[in-house]
Amino acid sequence: MQDFEDRHGLTFPSLRDDDGSLFAHFGVVSQPAWVFVSADGTTDLVLGAMPEDELAERLEALAAT
Repeated sequence: MQDFEDRHGLTFPSLRDDDGSLFAHFGVVSQPAWVFVSADGTTDLVLGAMPEDELAERLEALAAT
C-alpha cells in the first residue's frame, strides 16, 4: 500500500492491520476499503475502488468539519 500512496502522492493517514483487528472493528470484508472518520468520531465504510474525484470530495468534506 505504501508504494501506491507514494506513487499517487497521497498524504492522508493510512493504517496497517497486521492482526486484522481494525478490519473486524470496522466490518471490512474485502480490499480495497476506505474508512472515513469524522471529527465527531462517526465512520463511513466504503468497500471497493473509489474514483479520485469522489475521494477528493470525501476528504474535503471531512476537512470542513
